[in-house]
Amino acid sequence: MGISRNLLLWASENPWMRAHVPKWKFVRSAIKKFMPGENVSDALHAAKLFNEGSIPAIFTRLGENINHLSEGLEVRNNYLELIDKISEQKLDIEISLKLSQLGFDSDFEETYERFKSITEKVKEKLGNMIWIDMEGSAYTEKTIFFYKKIREEFDNVGLCVQAYLYRTEKDLEDLMNIDANIRLVKGAYKEPADIAFKLKKDVDENYLHLAKLMLRQKGKKNVRIAFGTHDENLCSQIIKEAKHYSVSKEQVEFQMLYGIKPNYQQNLANHGHKVRVLISYGDFWYPWYMRRLAERPANVWFVLKNIF
Repeated sequence: MGISRNLLLWASENPWMRAHVPKWKFVRSAIKKFMPGENVSDALHAAKLFNEGSIPAIFTRLGENINHLSEGLEVRNNYLELIDKISEQKLDIEISLKLSQLGFDSDFEETYERFKSITEKVKEKLGNMIWIDMEGSAYTEKTIFFYKKIREEFDNVGLCVQAYLYRTEKDLEDLMNIDANIRLVKGAYKEPADIAFKLKKDVDENYLHLAKLMLRQKGKKNVRIAFGTHDENLCSQIIKEAKHYSVSKEQVEFQMLYGIKPNYQQNLANHGHKVRVLISYGDFWYPWYMRRLAERPANVWFVLKNIF
């Protein structure tokens, strides 16, 4: 892992920087590269424009690790109101959220009931899928357990898994046995070397290996698979492997962040591939923003251009 990536991940967790950096004007200006605005209305407007270009969206409200269980209730209510707004505007938008936003650190059962109420409304009002974001490795085991439990009641739930963890191949094989809907990402948290690949080339190699396992499963069963990457080389290899496993291009789904390679996103969509753009909103964006920079430190130059 490069020094710049380590530094950015450290900055994402530093309490002083979390409290002060979001107030700096040039940082608030630079964040617009990755999100259209802090308000739901900003996100909805952006999603409408993408929908017009045949690119559906995924919404996530930024935030994690709430301090009080009551805060998770407010997050739940926010998502329930959001579902109504999406339904009213008849937009193709899915929802993705972190369990720690709903109170996962404090109460498993309460978190389950809150997530269940959101999932029920998604199925009723939108008729699409809700995704569970994977957080740091301390959450991996219990998040997978949570997914298996909710999957017994609902078929419209997907789970994110991270290619940089050594354990993910075993987890993926286990999840495929229950016909799980999977989004594969590289991973954006600072993890120790004994549980995660540290070199980019190793993460990329494992990502492609896991993608092949998913494509093989997709060729046999009616499951949803999605690839969360902006790496054009990886995307090309995944498209090539999909043909090998007789997976049509309409079934090869790429999920990419708002503001990252928008022309490439549109090009994939124009060629018949399914692309969903992940649009974030909310005012707790700093740690998420720093992890986005850490995924590709070259994006720091965008910030520097805003300074000068």
